[in-house]
Amino acid sequence: MSVKCNELLYQIEECRSQMIALALQSSFANEKVIQLSTKLDHLLNQYQYIRTD
Repeated sequence: MSVKCNELLYQIEECRSQMIALALQSSFANEKVIQLSTKLDHLLNQYQYIRTD
């Protein structure tokens, strides 16, 4: 697996962990949780693009 894929996987897990922790402390409708969710979607799309290329 390439360095780029490994870095993306790390970023995905970090973002997912932050999003879940924040959602559990506040709510899933919290603005920052939604921002992290959007960021996670973007990271997952990047990862999928790299893996299918």
